[in-house]
Amino acid sequence: MLKAVILIGGPQKGTRFRPLSFEVPKPLFPVAGVPMIQHHIEACAQVPGMQEILLIGFYQPDEPLTRFLEAAQQEFNLPVRYLQEFAPLGTGGGLYHFRDQILAGGPEAFFVLNADVCSDFPLSAMLDAYRHQPHPFLLLGTTANRTQSLNYGCIVENPQTHEVLHYVEKPSTFVSDIINCGIYLFSPEALKPLRDVFQRNQQDGQLEDSSGLWPGAGTIRLEQDVFSALAGQGQIYVHLTDGIWSQIKSAGSALYASRLYLGQYQLTHPERLAKHTPGGPRIRGTRPAPPNFCPPPQPPVPSEPLPTSDSEVKTQSLPSLNQIWFRVFAPRSSLLLLGNVYIHPTAKVAPSAVLGPNVSIGEGVTVGEGVRLRESIVLHGATLQEHTCVLHTIVGWGSTVGRWARVEGTPNDPNPNDPRAHMDSESLFKDGKLLPAITILGCRVRIPAEVLILNSIVLPHKELSRSFTNQIIL
Repeated sequence: MLKAVILIGGPQKGTRFRPLSFEVPKPLFPVAGVPMIQHHIEACAQVPGMQEILLIGFYQPDEPLTRFLEAAQQEFNLPVRYLQEFAPLGTGGGLYHFRDQILAGGPEAFFVLNADVCSDFPLSAMLDAYRHQPHPFLLLGTTANRTQSLNYGCIVENPQTHEVLHYVEKPSTFVSDIINCGIYLFSPEALKPLRDVFQRNQQDGQLEDSSGLWPGAGTIRLEQDVFSALAGQGQIYVHLTDGIWSQIKSAGSALYASRLYLGQYQLTHPERLAKHTPGGPRIRGTRPAPPNFCPPPQPPVPSEPLPTSDSEVKTQSLPSLNQIWFRVFAPRSSLLLLGNVYIHPTAKVAPSAVLGPNVSIGEGVTVGEGVRLRESIVLHGATLQEHTCVLHTIVGWGSTVGRWARVEGTPNDPNPNDPRAHMDSESLFKDGKLLPAITILGCRVRIPAEVLILNSIVLPHKELSRSFTNQIIL
């Protein structure tokens, strides 16, 4: 039998995810239409022999989390339980603290997944590699370019055996282009090194605190305290993947992860993508969306016939640019979808709206006539009034964007010319100035008609009265 542990952290983490994490715990934030950790649970549930999924973190078990756990158990027909830490215990402390719960039933091995990663989760391949060559620790790794590798845990492997010879968490100089994905497969023996770290911390704490109640004894960092210490001792191995992977540390990275998951839905969950139905949404493939602003269509004009030297071939006419504009933007009776789009069944979307690529529309959302929506997430209960334009933006729960308003952000996408590039670690400020990034509207924000909101963050419950550019609106 197998088990899985998902490390969801706690409210003291995820500050870069604000203001979105004010409303729901970060692990429950919708990415590609479902809570972030549902992607993890779905992947774990598909592994043969999976018996239980445990969530470990420091969040209070509030109503949203409890409701999610109940729904997950029903949907996947698996026990899904939450184990709350008594204090933040790091990436390994919770595993050791709840070791009896993890080992109950005698699992062959257990997966450990960080909640803030986006991946196609090649768990079955990791399990095959583990069974072929069992070792206490198996890490999932991928490649990054030299510069970006400094932002991750770097792995030096033996290319023949895939043993981890050296591990450094966020080195100051280049070590390796193989990075840690935050997805692991541990054997039960992996908990013994965690016990050693705990006992060492306890001894160090007693030297500083004669009461023996030093609170830091239970804090264990997998990366620094275990992986770095055990590398090169034949206990840690790496399984390389070339599948999708990205961290989800900020709102901008959540938008990028939504794009990756929506693309993955073509293979894993095609039923989640909006499809053409008679009288319903009309799909125009996955070609790039037309420009954001377009000139009003002009009446079609005849185009010149194609020149030909063969007199027997009939001359044919290509459609002119004006004809193309007219066909794409003329009034129509069905919704135009460009690329991968998720629409919740309860959302109301006007037929003249243009959506995509990479759009996720949540429960109870209203999208008015003539709306242009691209590379965005629209959360539960939001309203986009007629002819709004929303690009590279996260629209918060219950927010309203007025008619003819434009809300736009600047994406921080990986370099498309570098196959090993990943999302850069985003910083809000540089030299005292707010850097261009995606626009975020917090919960219940009201944007008036005919204004521009560009590269800005609007905190919850704000009612704006004018345009803003490159600002944080408190």
